[in-house]
Amino acid sequence: MNSMNLTTVQTDRDRVLSQSISSLSIGGCGLLTDLYQLTMTACYVGESIERSAASFELFVRKLPKGFGYLIAMGLAQALEYLESLQFSSTHIAALQATGVFKNAPDRFWELLATAKFTGDVWAVPEGTAVFANEPILRIEAPLWQAQLVETYLLNTINYQTLIATRAARIRDVAGADATLLEFGTRRAFSPQASIWAARAAIAGGLDTTSNVLAALKLGYQPSGTMAHSLVMAIGALEGSEQAAFTAFDRYFPGAPLLIDTYDPIAAATGLATRVAAGEIELSGIRLDSGDLIALSKQVNSILPNVEIFASGDLDEWEIAKLRSANAPISGYGLGTKLVTGSPVNGVYKLVEIENLPTMKKSPEKMTYPGRKQIFRQVRDGQFTEDILGLANEGTGLLQLVMSEGERLKSDDSLPAIREHTDANVASLSREIRDINYTGTAPVNISPALAEITQSLMTPS
Repeated sequence: MNSMNLTTVQTDRDRVLSQSISSLSIGGCGLLTDLYQLTMTACYVGESIERSAASFELFVRKLPKGFGYLIAMGLAQALEYLESLQFSSTHIAALQATGVFKNAPDRFWELLATAKFTGDVWAVPEGTAVFANEPILRIEAPLWQAQLVETYLLNTINYQTLIATRAARIRDVAGADATLLEFGTRRAFSPQASIWAARAAIAGGLDTTSNVLAALKLGYQPSGTMAHSLVMAIGALEGSEQAAFTAFDRYFPGAPLLIDTYDPIAAATGLATRVAAGEIELSGIRLDSGDLIALSKQVNSILPNVEIFASGDLDEWEIAKLRSANAPISGYGLGTKLVTGSPVNGVYKLVEIENLPTMKKSPEKMTYPGRKQIFRQVRDGQFTEDILGLANEGTGLLQLVMSEGERLKSDDSLPAIREHTDANVASLSREIRDINYTGTAPVNISPALAEITQSLMTPS
């Protein structure tokens, strides 16, 4: 083939690929995955093992530094994805146009054209405290299905588990009476992530979110204050910072006012004079910068009956410092450090195929074989330890939530998940709940699991 013909073929292929991609949608899209999930599926088909019964488990090998537990979250979105998984003719055309799968067997395309998740899902309820190496979720399905869904499951469960855990830790530090608002939309990793972050934050312990779409979708009242730009704009045009406060209060009476655009002490003093004169009713102020300990105490002395709300790169460690210094702050806005930070590095590993237990033996990344269950030990309402054992050893934390591709019950409500989260955290010891935890996971292995692990570790 000469260079002109090669260029023409390349151009035609790129045009087909571009046209196919332009019409793709995300909902239920099987293409929202890593390439190797699809190349492995094609290989399974070629080797005629794609329908082998397989079990994969999603778990975290090691918790983030300073974390004594995780709060499992994201199951609702995982099940929604599994229910809607499909490959349309447009999806398949786009894949074919890449040229990557030119050697894939014809049955691969036939499989994708009729793709539907038909497996079982076992999972711990959202809001459950889990530890390292404990399965948050298990997929039992034909090999190609169980393999294909890995990327999306890790995406939703890893991210929402991180947010829910951070929210639970923040609630634990701030106390039951503090107002905690999720302000992370502008820092979340995508618009979709901002919705998930708001959901996980509320389920983990926060009161509501500033994300209007998320709040309304979730059945909550959105909450927020104002930005510095309003104070700067109206102040510049109408002559003063106090004029900006007056304008905002006119349309949103009683709403908290942001007072640190210029000089927070001067702003508080001006407001105190106006409150005393009956010119304005003030329920709260927000501080977004500076020495929050010193500023909050000074503002409190000027406006003793006004609640102080703090924001500005706060996390559980900063809130702990504020509380230990007796800063008179009654609420916190959590943004960047809540929706970003150290990741929850969940993994998804094959643990059984055709009733044969499997395990990864490489140093640092060893996995426990077989389908597993978590047996929680509780005494007088307080957690003592977990036993990680085989699924056939009894009933434990993991529940069957999807059978043959069909959900067995509707999603739990966010208030119910929040209540479950609160109860789980309250059952843990102070040591495990410490935000600077340095211990090891309180998890022991059952004799049956230890035996099968040892048998697979021993060279045959």
